[in-house]
Amino acid sequence: MSRIPILSSLLPLGTLNRDLKLIFVSNFIGAFGDGLFIYVLPLYLRGLEATSADVGALYSILTLSTALTIIPGGFMADRFDRKKVMILGWMVWVPIPLAFSAATHWTQLFPAMSLYGVFLSGPATSAYVVTLARKDRVTLTYTMLGASWWFGYIFSPGLGGYLAAVVGMRTVFFLSFILYGVATGVLFLIRSQRVEKSAKQDAEKLGSKPSHAEKIVLLSLFFAFVFFFLSLVRPLVVQFFQDVYRLDSSYIGVLGSIGFLGSALFSIGLGKIGDKRGKMIAATIALLIGAFSFGLFVASDNIFVLSFASLLNGASYMLWSLMGASVASITPEATRGRWISMAQMSATIAASIAPFIGGVLYEYSPYVPFYIFIGVSPLLSLIALAKPFKERTFEVK
Repeated sequence: MSRIPILSSLLPLGTLNRDLKLIFVSNFIGAFGDGLFIYVLPLYLRGLEATSADVGALYSILTLSTALTIIPGGFMADRFDRKKVMILGWMVWVPIPLAFSAATHWTQLFPAMSLYGVFLSGPATSAYVVTLARKDRVTLTYTMLGASWWFGYIFSPGLGGYLAAVVGMRTVFFLSFILYGVATGVLFLIRSQRVEKSAKQDAEKLGSKPSHAEKIVLLSLFFAFVFFFLSLVRPLVVQFFQDVYRLDSSYIGVLGSIGFLGSALFSIGLGKIGDKRGKMIAATIALLIGAFSFGLFVASDNIFVLSFASLLNGASYMLWSLMGASVASITPEATRGRWISMAQMSATIAASIAPFIGGVLYEYSPYVPFYIFIGVSPLLSLIALAKPFKERTFEVK
């Protein structure tokens, strides 16, 4: 019998073992704390005298920090106990809400945003998950662990927006600090995972094939373009709601919660599609649904339309999990962290430039970044469905 019966009733039976369920719980708690402020963070930055371009610059710093720390995290994941690397990554994040709370001007937040972007634990978590995942449910396992974040985000943005209006952001940040600490503590309960000697020998044989690297590079380039255009517009959504539609933080928080509910709902469906029909087909569906949702955002200020669009927009959050599943499923276990980190680094480098560019375009016209993503998405979808990206092309022999 499962030690976490509630999770067993919510998740597809037999997909997550004990350790993956504990990671699910840790992600959920950490995401709840993160969600208290992350959706309204751009508004908080604007309240510290930041312009839209300034907000974009801060988010660019965040993603650049992510890009610079992914590769070291990947090597650490293959060299050391992945459990300890995951815990280290969380320990870096724990004090960040307090740093946000102490700021009196947006220029003081460059160090905090840099730490917020540190992603040492990302490759270790991905490698840990795919190593334990059932081979016929790799995509579903990835998207379900991604859903653990989105479940945490469902109610916290609305609650965070309400608390920000009633008691102020400092209290919100303190609550986030506490929850970050609890999420870190849960990870101490999972089992250690190190690369075994036999896996290293298999990796040396597989890594000698040039086609193996080419497959990773091809996937990495594709997702780099996807996340560039996605990051061009995503940080601007809450600003768009406030500047164009004049929504207050409580309404914006509720829309954020609806979006994360959509992510949780789409996670299982897209995960199953990825395992049965192909991971790139699932990515295409997520991309097109995301583009449609951004179109609805700019088409109407009706709260019901915005709510429906936010629900659909949750599909776009699955793209990171789908990238991880696509890459991790074709990598040898001993070097899995490094290969995953390379794909994640390329995506975050591309995304690090986008928020600033999006902020500049937004000041010219709030609609332009949205139109760009809507226009580019069909082209990216056609590329994803092209022959080089078909599932059998990525079979490792």
